[in-house]
Amino acid sequence: MAFDAFALVLAMLALGYLLQRLRVLPADAAQVLNLVVLYVCLPAAVLRYAPRLELAPELLGVVAVPWLLLIATVLLVGALTRWLGLRRDEHAVLLLTVALGNTSFLGYPLTRALIGEDALPYAVVYDQFGAFLIMSSFGLWVLARYSGDTAPGAREMLLRAARFPPLWALLIALTVMPAAPPSWIAGALQRLSDALLPLAMLTIGLSVKLALPRDELKPLAAGLLLKLAVMPALAWLLVPLLGLHGDMARTTVLEAAMPSMITAAALAIAHNLAPRLAAAMVGYGVLLSLLTLPLWARVAVG
Repeated sequence: MAFDAFALVLAMLALGYLLQRLRVLPADAAQVLNLVVLYVCLPAAVLRYAPRLELAPELLGVVAVPWLLLIATVLLVGALTRWLGLRRDEHAVLLLTVALGNTSFLGYPLTRALIGEDALPYAVVYDQFGAFLIMSSFGLWVLARYSGDTAPGAREMLLRAARFPPLWALLIALTVMPAAPPSWIAGALQRLSDALLPLAMLTIGLSVKLALPRDELKPLAAGLLLKLAVMPALAWLLVPLLGLHGDMARTTVLEAAMPSMITAAALAIAHNLAPRLAAAMVGYGVLLSLLTLPLWARVAVG
């Protein structure tokens, strides 16, 4: 299963990048596919897996890990900024791309591939109550703080969160959605959620940029090291302290090991915050994660 999924990941990434280079598809193709994934495939995956979730106190540990890693990110990126003499915009990009991982587009299908389908509900909890809420609060604050915009208020953050389709899917899944829905609903959700991996990888391939920012090699290397090695290592140390075991612990570590969130980098680029560094964090992060994620999945077994 893991080999098949990774073969599909590589194939769709390569296909998307090839189509990008050949300019076969319209310029907004990646944006359109991204919306399909966001409004169709991700909610279907949440509706399919979240109802199986058994609410237990241990889930608070899963939720706590991304927020504890956020604190570590702020401290470590701050220290690196002073040590390497990074610019203000480089500091902002590292805050965003280290704190926020690709815990849904990549996280859901690769958790299923590397750990198993039963682990998917834990990935949903980590993503929705961790990465999504961090993006909606801390992420918006960083964008406003470092780009000169007006800092978003609580009302704006709540409105942005309310417009996020997977969050509505999660609320439905945890309230009215049965764990075993009628076969026609289950079949439809399965087909739509199974499309998540190929469409997400194709979208990433269409949008990824591999231009190496030579004058930003130091922050790029430091950011990739933090995102792909230090953060999952800290998560691996945290899970036993928080009472997490088995698939719950393995999923938490794997989600912490995901490369940078594409949306976070795209927003940084839109706000003109070190755009080459932001693009490189996503592009090289995705490629390197194809090597690091299986390693973290194996480490997390113990």
